[in-house]
Amino acid sequence: MGALITRFLRFFATGPSPNSGPERVTRTLTGTNLTFGHSRVRHRSYSVPDNPTDSATDPSSEMKLHNKARCQVYPRSDKQRYPVPDEKVQWSVPFPEYAPLDFTSNSVLQMPPWADIDFRTAQTNEDTSDSCQEPKWNQLDGKTNRRSHMGRYEVVDKVPRNPVGRTGICGRGCLGRWGPNHAADPIVTRWKRNDKGQIVVDENHKLIAQFIAVQRRDNGQWALPGGMVDAGEVVTMTLRREFGEEALNSLEATEQEKKQIEASINELFSRGQEVYRGYVDDPRNTDNAWMETVAMNFHDQDGQGVARFKLHAGDDAVGVQWMDLSHHLELYASHVDFLQRTAERLGASW
Repeated sequence: MGALITRFLRFFATGPSPNSGPERVTRTLTGTNLTFGHSRVRHRSYSVPDNPTDSATDPSSEMKLHNKARCQVYPRSDKQRYPVPDEKVQWSVPFPEYAPLDFTSNSVLQMPPWADIDFRTAQTNEDTSDSCQEPKWNQLDGKTNRRSHMGRYEVVDKVPRNPVGRTGICGRGCLGRWGPNHAADPIVTRWKRNDKGQIVVDENHKLIAQFIAVQRRDNGQWALPGGMVDAGEVVTMTLRREFGEEALNSLEATEQEKKQIEASINELFSRGQEVYRGYVDDPRNTDNAWMETVAMNFHDQDGQGVARFKLHAGDDAVGVQWMDLSHHLELYASHVDFLQRTAERLGASW
């Protein structure tokens, strides 16, 4: 079918990139109409509850330490993080000498549509306009969802505090939103098959599953395809819209083949299963801004849909391929953890 999922990756290959803020994602099925390619289809969407959790408990006590969020040099910069040893990550542990650099990238300070204003500077300059007021933390702030999947986060010195702990740098780095920056990660899987079409098993006779992986252009790491969700938008609508506009219209296929592909994509994306919701150990995280995601598995059980696609990288990715689910994988951010959950859900080899 030629170059198939090409522009699909312009949205997905960012593994989530900091563009537009949050996001209603997964769980409740509702019917909506969606223009997919050139045709109009019936669409099942998944939406997040208005308040997934209103707990004031300390979520950091329930999570393992973040490691990639403490990388020595902040991504896309030469900024050094203040060293944070494992035993000093949690905010409850005294660390009087802690002096993190306050850093927000110029791309964020230029105020693109997906970024918050630096209200701290605006208030210092006595700007009293509505846009310069302190955001409404832990709630829906207009169309911007400032709620965390981790529960209620603390606000200290007028800015949110990373619920998992210290990162060695404060401000927003290259993330647009103060507090949680919401993303979605589609895990598209199939069973690995041999030349005869038979499903391949490992030495323990467990079926081997494969997933679509993209190689990020910014750091060369392999990752799940993923992206940020526009404020107030249903994530499955975003996934399908981007897939329809950027992938189906660029296929090297006949009109009849495109219609068949549309049908298989519609069917696949109508039955995704949530495998993770929460904090992401992302190297872009700071003390005041962090990545969160909802990861969903879309599995092509019989191998007659996306499993047949020949993949070609889009503009934002160096490469794209089907890759075996395995505990040996080294991927961007927390993506390996999501895949382990997927393997467990499928009963697949890991």
